[in-house]
Amino acid sequence: MVYLTAGVHPGFFCCQVRRNMNQKLLKLENLLRFHMIYRQLHSLDQRRILAQWKHGFSSASPVWAAQPYAWPWQTDVFLGAALSQYRLLVTKREKRPRKSQLSSTKSKKEVEVWIGMTVEELARAMEKDIDCVYEGLLNTAMDIDSLEADSHLDEVWIKEVIKKAGMKLKWSKLKQDKVRENRDAVRRPQADPALLIPKSPVVTIMGHVDHGKTTLLDKLRKTQVAAMEAGGITQHIGAFLVSLPSGEKITFLDTPGHAAFSAMRARGAQVTDIVVLVVAADDGVMKQTIESIQHARDAQVPIILAINKCDKAKADPEKVKKELLAYDVVCEDYGGDVQAVHVSALTGENLMALAEATIALAEMLELKADPSGPVEGTVIESFTDKGRGPVTTAIIQRGTLRKGSILVAGKSWAKVRLMFDENGKTVSEAYPSMPVGITGWRDLPSAGHEILEVKSEARAREVIDWRKFEQEQEKNKDDLKIIEEKRKEHQEAYRKGREKYGTLLWKDISFMKYLERKEQKCLRPKEKVERDRNILPIIIKGDVDGSVEAILDIMDTYDASHECELELVHFGVGDISENDINFAKTFDGIIYGFNVNVSKVIQQSAAKNRVKIKLHKIIYHLIEDLQGELSNRMPCTVEEHPVGEASVLATFSVTEGKKKIPVAGCRVQKGQLEKQKKFKLMRNGHVIWKGSLTSLKHHKDDISVIKTGMECGLSLDEEKIEFKVGDEIICYEEKEVLAKTSWDPGF
Repeated sequence: MVYLTAGVHPGFFCCQVRRNMNQKLLKLENLLRFHMIYRQLHSLDQRRILAQWKHGFSSASPVWAAQPYAWPWQTDVFLGAALSQYRLLVTKREKRPRKSQLSSTKSKKEVEVWIGMTVEELARAMEKDIDCVYEGLLNTAMDIDSLEADSHLDEVWIKEVIKKAGMKLKWSKLKQDKVRENRDAVRRPQADPALLIPKSPVVTIMGHVDHGKTTLLDKLRKTQVAAMEAGGITQHIGAFLVSLPSGEKITFLDTPGHAAFSAMRARGAQVTDIVVLVVAADDGVMKQTIESIQHARDAQVPIILAINKCDKAKADPEKVKKELLAYDVVCEDYGGDVQAVHVSALTGENLMALAEATIALAEMLELKADPSGPVEGTVIESFTDKGRGPVTTAIIQRGTLRKGSILVAGKSWAKVRLMFDENGKTVSEAYPSMPVGITGWRDLPSAGHEILEVKSEARAREVIDWRKFEQEQEKNKDDLKIIEEKRKEHQEAYRKGREKYGTLLWKDISFMKYLERKEQKCLRPKEKVERDRNILPIIIKGDVDGSVEAILDIMDTYDASHECELELVHFGVGDISENDINFAKTFDGIIYGFNVNVSKVIQQSAAKNRVKIKLHKIIYHLIEDLQGELSNRMPCTVEEHPVGEASVLATFSVTEGKKKIPVAGCRVQKGQLEKQKKFKLMRNGHVIWKGSLTSLKHHKDDISVIKTGMECGLSLDEEKIEFKVGDEIICYEEKEVLAKTSWDPGF
């Protein structure tokens, strides 16, 4: 029990006791042998004396005459043999420790180790019990109490354990036997120019919110997409194929102009051939206009300027062109190479001129693609459809996609089951520059992922396995960094603890630790209440991957964790499910749904489990709601509202019993003084006292309220406060005001 209390493994003492017993038995054996030799020597000596005595009395006998000469010689031989045997025993005893020490040195076991190995792995490599590792770390700076079987050990501690175990160290290359061949799928090399054929241009429409991008595209397609958008604001990236009267085809990508959808605009710029920058003639260059110009530059894509809303009275196209000069967008009118077309999406004015300018620029760029070989493309948008399952909208960039093709994108793969265009019509083939909806995905890939065609399902699984393995390796590296940081924190805490307790005895240290634990236990419930109050767990569900991405990007700007911590528990694409309800119930969180539906069964389950579900169709309404919830989790602030003010005109004291109580003679300058309210005494702009009144009198009458212009006498609830002429007494009331989060998402 004492050994266990001291923190030492019992096996260590069993070995010590066994070793000591063996040494004692060896000593006892040697003593017994020595005693036996001594008795033999003593017996021989007695015989020699007896023989000599007999020789003195019977020297005439011939038999006895020969004996005295034989016996001494035999005795000397026997004595010499006995002494040599004794010396041999002693020599063996002296040499035995040296011999065992040499043999143990020669037979040291070699242990193969690697950096970052766990306690359990080290014990297995040593072929020892896990307690042997703990034993080797005793009396070191390592906090043994925090060690688990799966805890990673630093190089210093691995060496320490091996050294104390009397073994040899051999470093092995980390996971050398697990090095895997790169089995990822990659794009093909550039095609032979002879195989390339002309392709339709992919044009991305970009610009600031509410500058008429979707309305312009509606006129080209003769549809009403803008009317169907929530609040008239585009919140998805749409891909459409527009056929012009001349027979030319253009693929348009309509990106959101709202500030929240920056990632969608960047993605649209990366897959496009031409960017049409829409700027309202009556509004000019705005924040998202500048951002769109930057996205086009990053993607090295040419720009066509569409100055919209030219039919308005306040329209000023020339002002727009001049403003764009500051951002290196120089129109042809000013000696640049950017085409500028004045249009009106509402009336349809000059829309064909815009389409012709796009076709002309595409011809100048000589856009071509390879329609043969494995398909290459990009996921523009992804969502989950109730009847079709995971669905992606993609732009084909190389090859021709057909039903039955095997595709990989990110960590998901698909066997193409169905393809359809933007109108939902089934198509049999998708060629370069064509936007197409694809079903048959095993999981939902993220928007922006590269689509590659592979030979078989087995090859697709191989690619996904490799990508997951790569992700796991990266995660392990990050985990090791975190473990190293935690280890350093533990070492620093251990060092500070040693400094704190200094040279105290173990009993005093134990008592101090007990007091600390007791204090923490007392504070824990209060801390838990404050923690629960100042954390907002949320679950985000969106209709498409891009919408969820936009919401998460906004949440990344949250910088008010000191007021209330925002905790993202779960996010995903699709309608709200029972799994989301369980998450919200477990973490006491709120579910935010963006353009998704909630069935009656889910609504009933949410009501039963007291889970809040908040649905929105416009992204900034969702963010405003989130700001409100964060504000509600913050503690209320207390504000002081003045009720009345009075100035001290004279001071005197009143005797009550044996006490002298200071009294101030005052005149109310503003408002009124109410005895039941709170008061504060101001002197030279500083608060001297805060509290309540013990008495408020007008002449000799006790009153509860005194109004402006009236004089009164009053005394405070603190007798040590002395009044001075000119002091101000302010009557006020405290009101709790809801706090407001300082987080500004930027729109």
